[in-house]
Amino acid sequence: MGKLQSKFKRRSDMYRTSRGDAAEIASSSQVVQHDPAHSGSINCVTCLTPDLCVSGGSDQAVVVYDWRGGRLCQSYQGHNREVTKVVCFPGSTWIFSASRDKSVLMWDINQGDEPIQEFCGHELVVNGVAVSPDGTKLCTGSRDNTMCLWDIESGECEQRNTISRNLVTHVCWVPGSSSIVQTSEDKTIRVWDSRSWQVTNTFPAKQYIQTHCDISSNGHYLLSSSNGFGGQGCEATVRPGRGQGCEATLWDLRQPGCKVVEYRGHLQTTACCVFLPQSPSGPPMVASSSHDSSVKIWDQNTAACLGTLMLDGAGPLVSLATCDHANLICASFNTGLHLLQLGQGGGDISLTEVARF
Repeated sequence: MGKLQSKFKRRSDMYRTSRGDAAEIASSSQVVQHDPAHSGSINCVTCLTPDLCVSGGSDQAVVVYDWRGGRLCQSYQGHNREVTKVVCFPGSTWIFSASRDKSVLMWDINQGDEPIQEFCGHELVVNGVAVSPDGTKLCTGSRDNTMCLWDIESGECEQRNTISRNLVTHVCWVPGSSSIVQTSEDKTIRVWDSRSWQVTNTFPAKQYIQTHCDISSNGHYLLSSSNGFGGQGCEATVRPGRGQGCEATLWDLRQPGCKVVEYRGHLQTTACCVFLPQSPSGPPMVASSSHDSSVKIWDQNTAACLGTLMLDGAGPLVSLATCDHANLICASFNTGLHLLQLGQGGGDISLTEVARF
């Protein structure tokens, strides 16, 4: 496609939603069923604004959904295979979607139904997408062992680097930095310098495939998650009732390769892990979702499990998005998107499903 059709937009002209529905959802003991966002399994979800989430799935659609009001705002059709990842640029109207069709498309919710930019050049499915803090560059990673750096305005690939067996699973840009972190199926976490497009640090390889990563808002800490399998038949070194390799790990980016704590408790692959916004009261927390249909809340520093929610029948829970300190959205294979509400009181943590869509 040609040059970027519109420059960076602030949120003044975004969709605006009513706040009245949130109180109704929160006060109900029943799980509210809204119109579904997708017609098939959902692979990824993120937040565009405090009111809007963006998801992608096997139906090849990129969907913008008002999770507070329970209504679909926009559905983009541009990929010809399932969508694997979606990412938004904070404070803007931009959405980037990666797909098994080997491409990344850029959308603007104020620019109609067609993509405003296209990034093509990978040879296999694109699993990682991240935007630079200044909104000028796009980083992509693929199962073709390649990491690419693109100019967003022109859509041109400026840097490409291929590393043997680096089957990329996820990519994060460190806030306020030139560094990019990526996880891989070779069980390795790599840190890239976007200026030289070289690996500057490689973390000690874990025992299992690294499925996902997230960076704390201050850029100091990294979360990564591992695949794995249930405790049945595991070696004696595995704690009873715990999955083997099904953990999330907290790393200190200021001391590359320094492992802080591990969060152990899922029985199957931990597909996603995210930092939660700091609550005015209570400890810093992280959340994880798993193929065992559970979402867990952890004390970030002590690794104590503060709460678990089982979503029976939902199948693998593959992605999480933090809306605010009290609301979390979870993407599932079988039952769509789930709105979860996090409560704190008297030192206790509660996690409740309040809506599906």
